[in-house]
Amino acid sequence: MSASLKSEVRRLNVIHLLVWLLVAAQVTVSRLKLLPPDTVAVPYQWEYVYLLSIVPLLCSSLSLPKNNISYLVLSMISAGLFSVAPLIYGAMEMFPLAQQLYRYGKAYRFIFGFSAVTVMYLVMVVAVQVHAWQLYCMKQLLDSWFNATQEKKKK
Repeated sequence: MSASLKSEVRRLNVIHLLVWLLVAAQVTVSRLKLLPPDTVAVPYQWEYVYLLSIVPLLCSSLSLPKNNISYLVLSMISAGLFSVAPLIYGAMEMFPLAQQLYRYGKAYRFIFGFSAVTVMYLVMVVAVQVHAWQLYCMKQLLDSWFNATQEKKKK
């Protein structure tokens, strides 16, 4: 069971890294003004905090080779703080703009011609699913490792 969960967590880490790279690219391109502001929108506040979600990714990657429970727990806690919490805040931050887009059809920020709100909500939908499944798999993996260590102590 541990091997299959590790494989799943590794796959989810790759997807998390891809989402993180998309957000990091948008923030970098915008901050360094590599493209005009009408091409790539100024990042929302939650995107800066979401960049810290690389921490749980690194911790979970470090925990897998040697079944390190401490790193896995640290990864789960930091995933809540740096991955899930910014996404919740971002959904609330962008909601008035999404509402305005829905009601009046007006968008003021764009990413390659698409409404920034729409693009970022799509990114958020993928990210929420990845992080939720990642947390579930890490919890199952933690239980598996904990039970294995308890059995070793009994012997």
